[in-house]
Amino acid sequence: MEGSSTCHFLTNLLFLSIFTSYINSTSAAGQTNTEFIRTSCSTTSYPRLCVTSLSSHAGAIQTSPKLLAHTALSVTLDNTQSTSAMMFKLAQTHGLKPREVGAMRDCIEEMGDSVDLLRKSFGEMSQIKGSNFELMMSDIQTWVSAALTDDDTCFEGFAGNGMNGNMKNIVRGRIVNIAHLTSNALALINNYATSVHG
Repeated sequence: MEGSSTCHFLTNLLFLSIFTSYINSTSAAGQTNTEFIRTSCSTTSYPRLCVTSLSSHAGAIQTSPKLLAHTALSVTLDNTQSTSAMMFKLAQTHGLKPREVGAMRDCIEEMGDSVDLLRKSFGEMSQIKGSNFELMMSDIQTWVSAALTDDDTCFEGFAGNGMNGNMKNIVRGRIVNIAHLTSNALALINNYATSVHG
């Protein structure tokens, strides 16, 4: 009986040590993944936004520069799409001045272009291959840069005093956010390109 309880105790002890080491390795991996994101984000223009927008994806990204760039593109695309939809709704608001309606329409067009470019980049990044790596990467960098230009053009349309202050602040806040996300995604794409073909 005593032998059996000793055996039971040892089994529990073994299980406990395996469980503890699993928990430690899992939290260490989580820490490493988050640390990887933080370190990579430090090379972007907006590191704090970079970390907050990507840290919830740390488990999927792990320590892969490709997955980091791909996720940054995905997050940017999602935000650009939701901003585009928001702009479309705002443009239907009654009582807008002609200049505001014009700026909104231009901006919706720019956002549509930006979504298309980001979607193309995301698709290309999903199937990037060794043989065509440099060509595909060059396309992605060109498209994401063009999406950033679209964001800037949209933002400029809301400059000046002839705009409703509240609407201008809402729109500009969202545009600035997606421009910063796009800028960060481009920096992480460039880092990935360098890590493969330094």
